Parts: sequence; C-alpha cells; structure tokens
Amino acid sequence: MCGIVGYVGRQKASPILLEGLKRLEYRGYDSAGVAIQQDGQLELVRRVGRVDNLVKEAAKHRFTGTTGICHTRWATHGGVTEANAHPHISSDGMIALVHNGVIENYSAIKKFLQTKGYTFHSETDTEVLSNLIAYHYAKEPAAPAGESRFLHAVRKTLRHVEGTYGIAVLCKDCTSEIVAARKGSPLILGVGENEYILASDVSALVSRTQNVVYLKDGEVVHVTAKQFSISTLDMEDVSPVVDKVTWAIDAAELNGYAHFMEKEIFEQPAALENSMRGRFSEDGSTAKFGGLNLGPVDFRQIDRFAFLGCGTAWHSCLVAEHLIERFARVPVEVDYASEFRYRNAPLSGNPLFFVMSQSGETIDTLGALREAQRKGYKVLAINNTVGSTIAREADGGIYQHVGPEIGVASTKAFTSQLLIGAMLALHVARMRDMSFADGVEYVNALKSAPNLVRKALEQAGHIKAIAQRLAKYNDMLFLGRLSLFPIALEGALKLKEISYIHAEGYPAAEMKHGPIALINELCPSVFFAPKGEIFNKVVSSMQEVKARKGPVIAIITEGCELPEGLADEVITIPDCHEAVLPIVATIPVQLLSYYIAVARDCDVDKPRNLAKSVTVE
Repeated sequence: MCGIVGYVGRQKASPILLEGLKRLEYRGYDSAGVAIQQDGQLELVRRVGRVDNLVKEAAKHRFTGTTGICHTRWATHGGVTEANAHPHISSDGMIALVHNGVIENYSAIKKFLQTKGYTFHSETDTEVLSNLIAYHYAKEPAAPAGESRFLHAVRKTLRHVEGTYGIAVLCKDCTSEIVAARKGSPLILGVGENEYILASDVSALVSRTQNVVYLKDGEVVHVTAKQFSISTLDMEDVSPVVDKVTWAIDAAELNGYAHFMEKEIFEQPAALENSMRGRFSEDGSTAKFGGLNLGPVDFRQIDRFAFLGCGTAWHSCLVAEHLIERFARVPVEVDYASEFRYRNAPLSGNPLFFVMSQSGETIDTLGALREAQRKGYKVLAINNTVGSTIAREADGGIYQHVGPEIGVASTKAFTSQLLIGAMLALHVARMRDMSFADGVEYVNALKSAPNLVRKALEQAGHIKAIAQRLAKYNDMLFLGRLSLFPIALEGALKLKEISYIHAEGYPAAEMKHGPIALINELCPSVFFAPKGEIFNKVVSSMQEVKARKGPVIAIITEGCELPEGLADEVITIPDCHEAVLPIVATIPVQLLSYYIAVARDCDVDKPRNLAKSVTVE
C-alpha cells in the first residue's frame, strides 16, 4: 500500500525521486522520506504528512547525488511519526531501505539483532530489515564468486524473512547501486536511457520511460548506473522481459479537474467504450474475449461460477452474480476474497473462478486466487493492470483497459467491472439458451451504455445542489433491490470513504427488518426506484421512511411517477436495459458522494486511513 521509488543514473536523483513519489501519494500519505547516496554517505530526510512537506525540506539540503530511494507511507506497524517514516537506516549507518509489506517474524529477528548490538529507533517491522542486511554485510566480507557483497547480504537476509515485501536498498559502500526484491508486494523496474527507475507503480516512472520489467515474487534485481541483472533468492539467473507501458503520462494528470475522482467520474463514457472495444461478435449477437483460454465446450461444462473480490470489486461481483443467473441460468457464488482463503469452503462439481481487482495486486484477492488454484480449479482474472501479479498468475482473464485510476475511491474501474460482468453474462448465456434475437438486443444495450452514462452525467449540476443540502447529515441509508442492491452498497461505501459520513446499504425490502429503527429526520435514505415490476414495492418502502420523518432521495428512471410529496429530492436517470441499469444507476451516487465530500471540505483523492491498492493483509 506504500509507494516506493528508486533511481540510479546520471542526473540528480532527488527531483526525479520526488516527482515519482508525488504520483504515488495515493498509495499512502501518512509520511514520506528520501535517502540519497552522496559523498560517501547516506543522506536522509523524512517528514510526517504529505509529500509536499518532504519536498520543502529536501530543497534545503541541495542534494547532488545520482542514486537514491524514497517512500510514501501507509502506516501498518507503528504510529504516524517521523521515526516510523521510511527510509530506515541501519544503526551502523551502512544500509538504507524502503519497504512495502509486512514482516511477520520481525519480533524474533529484532531480539536476535539486539543481542548483536544493533539498536532500533522506530516501532516498525521494516527497521529489522535494514539492520539484518547490515548484520550480514558486516559478517561476511567475502561473497560467493560472481556476487557482490551487498547483493549477497540482501539475498541472505530475505531467506530469513517471513511475510511480504517490496524493498529497495542502498549501501553506503556501494556507489550507484540499488538492490531491490519483491514477495507479495509489487515492484517494477523502468529501463530508461542511461538510467533505471524502480517503483511500486508504473505511474511513478512513465514520465521517464515506457520500457518496464515487472518483477515476480522471489526475484531480486541488482541495478547499477550501467546495467541491471535479475536473479532468484537461490541465485538462479532470470532473463528479463521488457514490456511497453501503453498509456501516456497525461492520463495521470488532472487536466483542469479539481480532483482525480471528478476527472475519473467524467471519463467513464470513454472508459466503457475502451472496455468493450473489439469484444463483440461480427453478427452482433454475443460478447467475445480473447484471453479466457476456454472455448464454448469448456464453458458448457461449467456447472457454477465463483466470484472473489474485495471492497468495490466485491460489489461488482454481486452484480455479475445477478446478471449471470438471470440471463445464463448458471448458479453463481460470491465471496470476500479475504474470507475465502481461510474458511475452507467445500468445493465440488466443476466451478470456474473469477477474481476481480483493479490493481491486480490486492493481496487478499491474490491469496484467494492461489488457494483456488491450489485446489485444482481454473481461475480467471478481471483487472485493469497489465503485468500485475494477478494478471500473470491467473489462468486467463479480461483486461479492463480504462487507463490509470488515481483517485483512491474507485469510479471508472467499478463501472468497467460492471460492464465486463454484463458482457460475461451474455457470453455464457449465448452458449446456453439465449436466442440470437435476444443476444442482439443485449449487445445493442451494452453498446448504448457510454451514451447513457453521458446523459446521466448531465445531472451533475442538479446532484451538486442536492449534495450541498445533504452535506450536514452524519448518517445515510442506501436502498435498492435485485441488481441495484449492490449499487446501494457501493453508494454507501463511496460516501463513507470520502466524506466520512456513516452510511449503510441494504436491500430495500430488508429495511423493515431492523434498519428502519435508525430512521428519523436526521437520517436521509437514498432509494433506487427504476421502472419495472418492483417499482411499487420500492415506493412502499419509501412511504415507510417518509411516515417516520426520514428525508427521501429517489433515483428513478425516466417515465416513473412518484406520489406527490413522497421524495424530498429526485434524480432521474435514463431508462435502459436490465444489463446496463447498474452502470447508469452508479453515476448519481458517485456524483452525490463526490459533491458531499467537497461540500464538507474533505480531501477527496486522499481520504484518511485509506490507500489505493491494498497490498498488505
């Protein structure tokens, strides 16, 4: 969840590192620090708070060194203090290190190192790594043939470590060198012209190079000013594969918007077009995917689907469950990825697993993928990040192609996941009993989604005015039925994430089974009331709230008529096909959450306690 950047090259490292770190601030913003190799020393600056605090302090030091590492932290072990900020320098001053992950056996290592005279100044698990590398560096002045002493010390240290890590390490004795390694936490090497950049996310290095090497678990990279080499912890050489990043740096810029979340909300029509481009059959009756590695015969043998995800992705899985069962008539199970890997669920028959993760690095989802594969099942991935760990380890999958999503609260990645789930339902349904005509109607509905979203976005001014009236409340309910129940969950999550308002999502009919006890004039309820057979049922639930003086906000489709005076606020979205409705219905709650957060003067893109990619358990 933390952000890591490292640089080795011919230019001054500090400005390059800090520029990259600013682009990674969405991965953690409790504190930040930088270490520069300069004049035979490791120069260190750390500051609590945002990266800008570090930038201001670093400017006073006039760094000239051409090698360095830096870090922006999302706290796991230890509070938010300067002492706990990275980089951590070993007590003998020899080693500087930044780390993303959790060292599970740090306590035992720390006790051992204390017996050897090493001292500790932080509460973190990370500091044990810097001291353990220093210990091995001092203990073994002669490394094996063909291996530098520095690299050997890092390699030997990692053999003693239990847990997850993405690390970048400097040694005071080794000018213009970085050693980095990963296990469970992402790390990428950018290959530039006479320079190399290490980062935990592509966005930190794409301004300088689009040539990247995605490190795999258990790999160690040794980088100098002239070259790099990759090997395993067991000293086996690895032939690097250099990939091309396909998006430009301006995709990660604000481009006139106030926040990345706002920008990404309004990018959704284009994002949806990119997600579906080239994925319909020539006869326009079904969806097709090139990376599933399963043919029609294989799909017909599947007797149920299992979807795994966390947070927003879990909500996407719930919508996919509804659509696949509705149109393909195949049973679907949805589980939290974090729970699946530990609860030892009984599995039988011939299920096919799907995991959803925007980043492709979500540690719980990755663990669930591995658990399903360990039990002999095929696992396909729906994710947005080419080269991510989940993308590499899955048996096949579907890329979202929505470009980088910088805002911590997911928007365009979520609606893209909804679209891909709807396309997957069509893909399976047409292999079973959906007719050609129904398939054509379904495809046309999916193709209409971008324009329907554009139309929904035209309500932004109206929704902003409603948000300003709702910003004073501290509790809200979101209520929907069938495929819109997960959208109610998503609306509540978005509001919690960025405005810190307590919010809950429920099926509308479940309100009277408990949540109605919360209703009063200080607890607004947002209802999804689309045209159709359940419209009158939802209206009845709205009347129950109104009778108890609860403010009612109704999100209805065109052509619906509410009883006069029932709703305090009404938001109208286009009427549309059932497969597209969850996508279109998402837009109002995204805008509502965004404008409420702005009205409450919250930091929309960097909400407290959250980070974009959850890479620690």
